Amino acid sequence: MPNHTAGTRDQWLAARKELLEAEKEHMRQGDELARQRRELPWVPVEREYVFETDEGEKTLAELFDGRSQLLVYHFMFGFGYRVNRENPGCTGCSFVADHFDSAIPHLNGHEVTLVAESIAPLEELQPYRRRMGWSFPWVSSVGSDFKYDFGAAFTEEQQNGGAEYNFRHVDSVAPQREGLSAFALEDGVVNHTYSTYARGVEQFMGTFGLFDVAPLGRNEKVPSEWWQRHDEYGS
Repeated sequence: MPNHTAGTRDQWLAARKELLEAEKEHMRQGDELARQRRELPWVPVEREYVFETDEGEKTLAELFDGRSQLLVYHFMFGFGYRVNRENPGCTGCSFVADHFDSAIPHLNGHEVTLVAESIAPLEELQPYRRRMGWSFPWVSSVGSDFKYDFGAAFTEEQQNGGAEYNFRHVDSVAPQREGLSAFALEDGVVNHTYSTYARGVEQFMGTFGLFDVAPLGRNEKVPSEWWQRHDEYGS
């Protein structure tokens, strides 16, 4: 247990009220960021992308599944990210994906479709999804430039000679990285509205919110060093 201060109930209450004001300001700043995010210009997607799904081939527009908004999580799986045959999916992406299924009904009920995509054959994704107990839509982008075009996969030349990742230049980069891209469908046109990468995906990991109010917080020296797939804790 790390060092911590001790005090009276009155001292705690005074400190807590001061912290509450900071929390409220943080919430207001979050609301303002969300407003600015919604005001980003929409960019029409001019290329045609085809994905392999459980229901057969689908275009990006068809992934909306009749709704007006689409969130696509770029899941690191295969293609340069293959820990071993038993664990082909990224540990961190698996942590993120653990939060999807419970959110799906609420998203769908408010005109939003959520899918994950990976550069891996569908027949490789399905066993891992069954092992994890997930039911959210997970599509294969094999044979498509989708992941490359939206900043989550990189050619061999980019990996060694520099690339744009998370909206800045990096001298080297892994074959693929985590991220999420958002799209809107309006008058039959798919528009790219937002993308986020790296620690930007932490906002989709609700478990962190619970850790952050626990007495020891995330209790980590190196971020992600303690993460495991949910069926591996205690193994």
